[in-house]
Amino acid sequence: MVTPPRARVEQDFLGEKAIPPGAYWGVHTARALENFTASGTPISVHPTLVAGLGSVKLAAVRANMELGLLDPLRANAIERACQDVRQGALDDQFVVDVLQGGAGTSTNMNANEVIANRALELLGLPAGSYDEVHPLDHVNRSQSTNDVYPTALRLGLLGALDGLSASVHLLAEACEAKSRQFWSVPKVGRTQLQDAVPMTVGQEFAAWAATLVEEQARIVDSRALLREINLGATAIGTGITAPPEYRESVCRHLCDITGRPMVGASNLVEATSDTGVFVQLSGVLKRTAVKVSKICNDLRLLSSGPQAGLGELRLPARQAGSSIMPGKVNPVIPEMVNQVAFSVIGNDVTVTMAAEAGQLQLNAFEPVIGHNLLQGIAWMTTAFRTLAELCIDGVEVNLEHLQASTARSVGIVTALTPHLGYAAAADIAKAALAGEGRVRELVMATGLVEADQLDVLLHPERLAGLTLSTPPPTVG
Repeated sequence: MVTPPRARVEQDFLGEKAIPPGAYWGVHTARALENFTASGTPISVHPTLVAGLGSVKLAAVRANMELGLLDPLRANAIERACQDVRQGALDDQFVVDVLQGGAGTSTNMNANEVIANRALELLGLPAGSYDEVHPLDHVNRSQSTNDVYPTALRLGLLGALDGLSASVHLLAEACEAKSRQFWSVPKVGRTQLQDAVPMTVGQEFAAWAATLVEEQARIVDSRALLREINLGATAIGTGITAPPEYRESVCRHLCDITGRPMVGASNLVEATSDTGVFVQLSGVLKRTAVKVSKICNDLRLLSSGPQAGLGELRLPARQAGSSIMPGKVNPVIPEMVNQVAFSVIGNDVTVTMAAEAGQLQLNAFEPVIGHNLLQGIAWMTTAFRTLAELCIDGVEVNLEHLQASTARSVGIVTALTPHLGYAAAADIAKAALAGEGRVRELVMATGLVEADQLDVLLHPERLAGLTLSTPPPTVG
């Protein structure tokens, strides 16, 4: 009979705690698991945050060894453990809930304990042998949660934004490809859901591509703000417990480790308490989500039908749409993206309230800020890629319907107002709407415009302004 492994016992100033066998985390994490159970979601759901913690801890151990604060044997073991964290090898050990009190202390301690026990394992020592490698005295040397957690969160957000930027770019490219495909397909533009003037389907898709390119630029702006960090500030920005040389050293090492141009804040007290960058980023995410949701609204409206709606576009049929109505197909991909957008908009309210609720030298609510931002980015990244690949790429047009609706549109009379005058053009529009004839016939009856001139004025490409513009540029 095999004897099951026994739990180890760890102790803090509150008392003893049994730690399950095989766990790299320790007593502080064990208490956090009891205290924080609201969401049931561990921080490992955000792998870029975990990797950010590994990067910060790696930079710290290198700085501490450089400054003679750690001996090479311990430092090398801690460094190898940090690399494991950065590479995701220990993600399952990051178990504390994303919603936690303590301004991220439990997240920092989870990282400290995992790294310490992995370093002990690498040294051939049993877990919990903290006289040799201690989570606080060695792994957390020259640090505080209050500079580790915000820096790791910024790195996590930067990593997550890499994926979001790629998805926004992919979606913009998909819209741009459709704009070229349908560049000369005529349609009636609409304002306030009423018929307006002619345009083309390609122009509509080109506008969507352009608005997505704008959002790409806003994401780039946010990335620049995220690169300012307070590492070296320790508890409140005064740098207590860290030597003066540590700040420059740890920032330099972090840049080397991550390949990102991180910059130390000029005022560490301000940087430790300020969460403005997260509010800014949340606003950018909300803005992007709102714009993409509006595109999805347009897609759903333009594809409505197929018999009693606008029916201009045909979206790819992804699945049966009803448990009662045979043959019904719903625009499920845009609907999913709409719901992601609604969640991101709600997240922005949470981030705003959490940022506002900070007090004095620290904001205690960065865990909920970080979770909502990272969750929103992850959902948007997947949703936008899905929208591009499972919807936009397969969009088709109802060409006959579009040509017929454009031909009978009263909106084309707008092009004639410089030649007929507004009052005469309005009379022609009124007559056409009353069924007295088509615009062309009614104009010819006035004798005010020659047939050849009218052909030029009412040419579809001229009506859509295509003689004044070039096809859309390729998304960069």
